[in-house]
Amino acid sequence: MNSWIDPEALWKIVVVGFLAGAGLPALFAIAVRALNPAAGAEGDGAARPTAGAGGYAVAAVCFAVVLAAIGWGILLIVHHS
Repeated sequence: MNSWIDPEALWKIVVVGFLAGAGLPALFAIAVRALNPAAGAEGDGAARPTAGAGGYAVAAVCFAVVLAAIGWGILLIVHHS
């Protein structure tokens, strides 16, 4: 291959970009969805169930992972400046 392109470095960039670029927002969406499990239409007058203990646990873990990733990114920026 070309001497300018390092396939190993390119692969690492693609994986990290995918995880940070699509993985973290998807994890955040899963957490928000776990907090509101009702799928009924708005304004239909039906009682909307709240998230159970399992939903809160899933949301807490997802939010913790997202916050940890944000903190890690800030830490990397601060220590490499």
